[in-house]
Amino acid sequence: MSIQDYDKIRAVEWSSGGLRLLDQRLLPRLEQWITFSDALGVAQAIRDMVVRGAPAIGIAAAYGVVLAAQARYDESAEHWKNLIEEDFKLLAESRPTAVNLFWALDRMKAMLAGIEANPVECLLAEAKLIHAEDVAANRCMAELGAGLIDDSCAVLTHCNAGALATGGVGTALGVIRAAFAAGKVKHVFADETRPWLQGARLTAWEMVEDNIPVTLIADGAAATLMKQGKVKWVIVGSDRIAANGDVANKIGTYSLAVNARHHGVKFMVVAPTSTVDMAITSGDQIPIEERPQDEVLSLAGTRIAPNAAHAWNPSFDVTPAELVDAIVTEKGVVMAPTAAKMIEMMNG
Repeated sequence: MSIQDYDKIRAVEWSSGGLRLLDQRLLPRLEQWITFSDALGVAQAIRDMVVRGAPAIGIAAAYGVVLAAQARYDESAEHWKNLIEEDFKLLAESRPTAVNLFWALDRMKAMLAGIEANPVECLLAEAKLIHAEDVAANRCMAELGAGLIDDSCAVLTHCNAGALATGGVGTALGVIRAAFAAGKVKHVFADETRPWLQGARLTAWEMVEDNIPVTLIADGAAATLMKQGKVKWVIVGSDRIAANGDVANKIGTYSLAVNARHHGVKFMVVAPTSTVDMAITSGDQIPIEERPQDEVLSLAGTRIAPNAAHAWNPSFDVTPAELVDAIVTEKGVVMAPTAAKMIEMMNG
């Protein structure tokens, strides 16, 4: 078996009718696709987590620019460049933490300078290139990350950094898939990942689809799992990595890193270089999205807390670089990341 045998799931597709997204809010109960024909719909889909995961958000936003360009050019062949600025702003405001969103929008905006005629064909080619590059980066990271795992073992992952969160085989789950294909990973433990339950609904679903043994645990059980020696690696994705190697990822990642260091468990972060933000010196500068209280106070539409109770709902936290054993990108592996090592990796 090889990584190609586990590269079957896709969540983002371009079609003649527009951008098709697998609605991740409904998984695993229902596999339903939604087609979007304008930038407003794409921005709302990103905000509402129809599509989620930093690389997938960037890809969706790039296709959203294509839809915006078509509409604005039809509106005014003379003034479309001015009109589309509003669409760029709309897409940029959809989620604040995932830097891939802004990276993709900047890349699409850079294409506008040389375009005078109908921009759709040129912009669509660039969006498809962004998508294809992510597919290739996923496979490269999968092999690099799997190469760090020496012995047959079980691993723990948090949230969902798989095919559903990217354009290809996944970041963290790409590594896990490659390591499983090579006989290095024998079992996957997945944190349920409150409050959206991405681990329970999405990661477990991906593993089951690929016939990879998976056991779901409550987030609070991770430390005990490590203490009992049941896992040798924690493998996660990221939504933004600072220039010094600090990592922003789904809330709960920081506590996993602290527990992993205490118990002698290795901690791996897997993300494409589009997730690395060399413009910020540390994780203290990463904006952390806070989502509605109701996501914590309710479950599947049913309130689970007293009416007078309040909730704090940050979507992400920042893991300091000193708690990270390895950052894996398509450009290479950074062991025990520092600012100097990050610069060297980004320079290729």
